[in-house]
Amino acid sequence: MNPYLHALPAQMRDVIRKGEFTLPTTGLCEGYAQGNLVILPEKLAYDFLLFCQRNPKACPLLEVSNAGARTFPTYANGSDITRDVPRYRIYRDGVLTEECNDVTALFDSYPERLVSFLIGCSFSFEFELLAAGIPVRQIEEGVNVPMYDTSIPCASAGVFSGNMVVSMRPISHQKVPMAVAITAGMPRVHGAPIQIGSPEAIGIADLAKPDYGDPVTIHPGEVPVFWPCGVTPQNAVMHSKPSLAITHAPGHMFITDVKNTALKW
Repeated sequence: MNPYLHALPAQMRDVIRKGEFTLPTTGLCEGYAQGNLVILPEKLAYDFLLFCQRNPKACPLLEVSNAGARTFPTYANGSDITRDVPRYRIYRDGVLTEECNDVTALFDSYPERLVSFLIGCSFSFEFELLAAGIPVRQIEEGVNVPMYDTSIPCASAGVFSGNMVVSMRPISHQKVPMAVAITAGMPRVHGAPIQIGSPEAIGIADLAKPDYGDPVTIHPGEVPVFWPCGVTPQNAVMHSKPSLAITHAPGHMFITDVKNTALKW
């Protein structure tokens, strides 16, 4: 039994802030939205804002912090962006240089003010799938969701460009239409799938070897279903090479105080 299934988001963020939870956040805080995190120097904030606006399926923007601020007042008032994610990634000039559980020192000492972006996450629609009787395999198997780089180009904006990243969940053939309908009604957390059943059509060669996360079992009678993924900005960071970018580690999300139901049509 997941001890944090019914935890309140503020309580869960406190556990994470204390370093007592460093695992992927799938299946936590039932009913509450989770988000992807990107932190950039202020001079790059406008370009990235445009990148999100031009790529709303992969980067559905939920909130943008004030420059230098360490909280998202609308989605998680009282949060600490620098400590409330279980695992962070630090990129310098597009290269992943470090993973850590706290980026406070870097955030406070960086010579330019930093701006934080909260982007919708597909973990938010997983409880809706479960409520409809659609299994979510990575929750069943206790692993991170599999994510893959694709050949789908994103619309460029300023310095930012790159290809889309997708997450995958195996779903039985007869339940695919229901999964599509449920997720299509939640566009602020990626919305409907972008591809169903043909990974090679979007440049994925081997489902057993995800680029991020963990492989999951695909049972007979199931089809791989692919959704746009909020790890796309990390791909853009590696492709575009900004001087600094701080993100969540794939699957290690920021948990908000907003209900998933608030993100439906």
